[in-house]
Amino acid sequence: MSPPVQAAPARRDEMFPRLSSEQLARLAPLGRERQLAAGEVLWVHGARNLDFYVVIEGEVEILVPVTEQVVVVHGDGEFTGDVDTLSGRAAVVGARARSATRILDIPRDRLHSLVQTDPELSDIVLRAFILRRVDLIARGQGDLVLVGSRHSAQTLRLQEFLSRNGRPFTYMDIERDPSVASLLERLVVGADDVPLVIYAGKDILKKPSIEEVAECCGLNRLDESVVRDVLVVGAGPAGLATAVYAASEGLDVLVLESNAPGGQAGTSSKIENYLGFPTGVSGQDLAGRAFIQAEKFGAEISIARSAGSLACDGRPFKIKLAGGGEVFGRTIVIACGVQYRKPDVPDLMRFEGTGVYFAATSIEATACQREDVIVVGGGNSAGQAAVFLSRAVRKVHMLVRGRGLAESMSRYLIRRIEETPNIELRTRTQIVTVEGERHIERVICEVGGETRMPIDARHVFVMTGADPNTAWLERCLTLDAKGFVKTGVDLTPDELHAAHWPLTRPPHRFETSIPHVFATGDVRSGSVKRVAAAVGEGSACVQLVHQVLAE
Repeated sequence: MSPPVQAAPARRDEMFPRLSSEQLARLAPLGRERQLAAGEVLWVHGARNLDFYVVIEGEVEILVPVTEQVVVVHGDGEFTGDVDTLSGRAAVVGARARSATRILDIPRDRLHSLVQTDPELSDIVLRAFILRRVDLIARGQGDLVLVGSRHSAQTLRLQEFLSRNGRPFTYMDIERDPSVASLLERLVVGADDVPLVIYAGKDILKKPSIEEVAECCGLNRLDESVVRDVLVVGAGPAGLATAVYAASEGLDVLVLESNAPGGQAGTSSKIENYLGFPTGVSGQDLAGRAFIQAEKFGAEISIARSAGSLACDGRPFKIKLAGGGEVFGRTIVIACGVQYRKPDVPDLMRFEGTGVYFAATSIEATACQREDVIVVGGGNSAGQAAVFLSRAVRKVHMLVRGRGLAESMSRYLIRRIEETPNIELRTRTQIVTVEGERHIERVICEVGGETRMPIDARHVFVMTGADPNTAWLERCLTLDAKGFVKTGVDLTPDELHAAHWPLTRPPHRFETSIPHVFATGDVRSGSVKRVAAAVGEGSACVQLVHQVLAE
């Protein structure tokens, strides 16, 4: 048996706290005591809806599947679990008694009650859960192995999906890791099957889709038979805010998210103008905290589930899922956000995922270390990407079609760009074509509408204008000329008449052309495209949800 992995000393006490006798006494009425024999399995890897276990006397060891490496040994006064305990998802580790052990077994529903009603224990438990998952991710421990190639767009998509969803995995690169060849031979698969996802050392997914990986990990399970109070489409800042406030006020909430929590904001390397974070916060950290907060209050969040269409008639509302199935809700909050517009440049999108990117996270930064990169765009997202990438790359060429950044970017970011020596801002410049076969070798730009200028760069980050994710709504709701959802006073009398608005009252502020269907955040026509604004709209919308549920 491998020795236990040692946690960083500075975090050890927070990751694996020892509860006081007074705290244990508060927990005792919530569960029942159980006696475990030495070697008895408490749960196996992949088990769902785990209870919350507190060690009263003895030791419980936490094990990585397949290798059975010991992650940690819980002793007297310590407790098991991580973020999957809260959500009920499949456990990425297993557990067994190291010696004769006495535990307190607390059902998961009572754990939810505990973290909502006991502030002290809630802080201790949630902080430990979060840090344990962060540590597993940092160490690349867990039940998943991703075998891929840096030249594969699908490999990058899977890396981003797993990372942004907080799923621990080990990555093996087929070109750089000498042990991959023997692994492929042992699994009787070839390089043409890459990327591979190996689950628990036995299940092998060849070139899997995001949906297949989500299904394998149990991220997209949901009960389709339940009629929810609120169906939220999209887990960006607006959708997560809706989920947190609605669930905390006792509503039954289901959130559908097609990829990962945070939306576009989740890909931001550092947001420095968000209230309450003077040193800044990454979009992924902000989204991750909001995700856990929503689950703390009982919201259900299903990942890699896309809305295919909205049934306009009948109550309760019905959303047909893109991958099959359907869900029902008494109200709907559309918070599915926007996506960066793909530029109309010959051959550029041929390199999507292998040289052209729409996010700048640590994964992309690693792929282009010590190289020249291009960032296209003049908004805050482009500015954040340029500053973040400048720490890892040789030079950032920032291309802006306009005369400058003052009209589209926050001043603090403009100053940061001006003060970063390896960022070169090129105004009145846009890409006209790219050169290369397997990868981008050179980018040809047009300056001032006339001069052609080549830039030797293999990586292009595109963060230009955005289009709303509303194709699934076009036959149901009233949209503006650009495809954003119209709400409240922006809906004209003629539009309401055409939509057969049935009520004597006008639509509420975030209400669409169908009563009890709301839109918040970037997808809403006229919204302020800022994280704080999206959070504000999502939280304020819940008050209106309560009103229409009472009608």
